[in-house]
Amino acid sequence: MTQMISAVLLLFLMIDPLGNLPIFISVLQNLELRRRRVILIRELLIALLLMLIFLFAGEKILTALNLRTATVSISGGIILFLIAIKMLFSRQGASYSDVSSSKEPFLVPLAIPLVAGPSMLATLMLLSHQYANSLFYLLVALLIAWGISALILLMSNLFLRLLGKKGVNALEQLMGLVLTMISVQMILDGIFVYIKL
Repeated sequence: MTQMISAVLLLFLMIDPLGNLPIFISVLQNLELRRRRVILIRELLIALLLMLIFLFAGEKILTALNLRTATVSISGGIILFLIAIKMLFSRQGASYSDVSSSKEPFLVPLAIPLVAGPSMLATLMLLSHQYANSLFYLLVALLIAWGISALILLMSNLFLRLLGKKGVNALEQLMGLVLTMISVQMILDGIFVYIKL
């Protein structure tokens, strides 16, 4: 149960719905509210499908590449650490506002890379390799994390009104701090497994 809660938290932090709120709003701002919801649901479902593929095929990919658990854990921890640093020190100036136009976004940038980015897909491969016998729990964890993220993104206007831009930035930095600790733990676990070999 603890592992599943940890997996939900990790996957939720990787999707980073609060950090992505301003970008989603910027990309969809010129569309009608009803059409905006339809596009948002479509993009979230595409991202979920892609994440499920990587969750269930991840173990096979890593086995084919002949990678050890320690290697995967350390490299995954480093990737998460870099993402956490980016979240901590915010991405001021980085936005997809140039994408916002009357054109409807499809696949890019909402589904990929904002929801199912390379780091998220790498994390799913790592988790499927580490917990090969607990794929059902990982599936439940992914669905919970995705569901909470989808709810936040669908209520994006409300969240931005309540928290304001500064509040959203502060929450993203807090998430970055938690993700930093998780990434360091993954690196230490990988080193411990390597030393035991």
